[in-house]
Amino acid sequence: MVYKHHPLEETTKKMLKDRGVLIEDIAKLVHFLQEEYIEGLNLETCAEHVAGVLSKREVQNAVITGIELDKLAEAGQLSEPLLEIVQNDEGLYGVDEIIALSIVNVYGSIGFTNYGYIDKQKPGIIGKLNDKLNGECHTFLDDIVGAIAASASSRLAHRLDHR
Repeated sequence: MVYKHHPLEETTKKMLKDRGVLIEDIAKLVHFLQEEYIEGLNLETCAEHVAGVLSKREVQNAVITGIELDKLAEAGQLSEPLLEIVQNDEGLYGVDEIIALSIVNVYGSIGFTNYGYIDKQKPGIIGKLNDKLNGECHTFLDDIVGAIAASASSRLAHRLDHR
């Protein structure tokens, strides 16, 4: 399926890429979540579903908001105590997960379980984003990427169920 691209969608993809996240990275997460359920699943199909998720305005808004907050924290441009909370990705903060869940909510309950699983496992790009050793702040982005993958997995499962 071909999607009509909107400038915000292109901005969203560029922002992800600028933060080190490629569509292929998210497609690999979708594959990780669905490979045991869908025989012969390939990365191209996974990437198509990631693109479908990224075509949604609600998703685009969540992505750009989260990335901007991460960038502001990285630059030390948030006020305290929020700056310290976001820079340290404090466990009880939870707003990063709420933004991620706003993405997952677009695709139904299977997305919630996929998100919880992938957030706990932290495979692939999520583990890399969650690593705080490189000095970058991805408090929001790691959860957002997991939510996009969980949503794409849900979208894929729903589409296959209707064949």
